[in-house]
Amino acid sequence: MAKKARGKKPIYFENPESDKLLAMVLALTGEVSVLHERLDTVERLAQTKGLISIEEIENYQPSEQVEQEREQWRQAYLDRILRVVKEQLDTLTE
Repeated sequence: MAKKARGKKPIYFENPESDKLLAMVLALTGEVSVLHERLDTVERLAQTKGLISIEEIENYQPSEQVEQEREQWRQAYLDRILRVVKEQLDTLTE
């Protein structure tokens, strides 16, 4: 179940659309930062233990099942990023 922030949203710009865009960019920034750190950790551990080479990573061909799992993740990811837009649309249709 997704968490929702409580209280009034902070306002940084005169145009509310700019605030929404800022929220989306900051959400993306957080996601990319976490992803970068986790990938860096995995690559360093794999290299240290001699488990996998960069060449093997570059040449990897995912199976259909892996592609489906990635698509599900991508959809959830976009849902999180576009949350502010969806919330606005929900309030307009209520």
